[in-house]
Amino acid sequence: MDGVSGRALVWRVGSRVLRCGERTHVMGVLNVTPDSFSDGGRYLDHEAAASHGVRMAARGADVIDVGGESTRPGSDPVPVEVELDRVVPVVKRLAAEVDVPISVDTRRHEVAEAALDAGATMVNDVTAGRDPLLLRAAADAGAGLVLMHMLGEPRTMQDDPRYDDVVGEVGAFLAGRVEAAVAAGVAAERIAVDPGIGFGKTLEHNLTLLRHVDALFELGHPVLVGPSRKSFVGRLLGDLPVHERLEGTAGAVAWLAARGVHVVRVHDVEEMVRVVRVVDAIAREVP
Repeated sequence: MDGVSGRALVWRVGSRVLRCGERTHVMGVLNVTPDSFSDGGRYLDHEAAASHGVRMAARGADVIDVGGESTRPGSDPVPVEVELDRVVPVVKRLAAEVDVPISVDTRRHEVAEAALDAGATMVNDVTAGRDPLLLRAAADAGAGLVLMHMLGEPRTMQDDPRYDDVVGEVGAFLAGRVEAAVAAGVAAERIAVDPGIGFGKTLEHNLTLLRHVDALFELGHPVLVGPSRKSFVGRLLGDLPVHERLEGTAGAVAWLAARGVHVVRVHDVEEMVRVVRVVDAIAREVP
């Protein structure tokens, strides 16, 4: 390991500018769902969800990512009306109460549009803009956009995923989706990319992507990675259940921060903010 290799980049998110590369930014996960793999049901109530988002901001989250549809392996889609009801009230309250960007984790243009109208300034799309109207919504709003790699659909993505060269194939896919987003009107400086750890990948695929995460810097966009509580962490630690994966997640986050990854997406905000603060101090001399 030869220290930080991520590039300093500007990521424009609404009217804000995130200076990526100077330090590792932390995106807090806020699942407003009954069935997400990690915290399904805990924040289904709008009041509980908004209060948790406020706490995450107070504990150092740079972005709060609100999602109303589980994309865990094997999950089925929910009706768009249900996703809207889960997400929009929470986004609206958080946009009024916290001073960090609010992201909406969705693959539907209807939800993206409503959340952006409610105060979100970022769209985090696990399908990388498969819905062209979502790309248009992000472009029209001047929103930040995260394009993630996923093999297939959540319901089937873990059914024997195969790659000849997982790093090269994921990178090529993301490059193509960046081109599609720019063609749809999204400014290049508003786009980040995510290799999609756990989304249509085996343990070996995930480890290879993490080991060679540097390759994604060549795309010229901020790199966001979400290792938090993922199954690969549990498997490496003797099949630990989800809520016993804190230390394993911290190990992955420390590796990513040391490599210069621009944003980590995590559930345990306070603890991971501490991890990246120490790594940044060592690797980047950030006080």
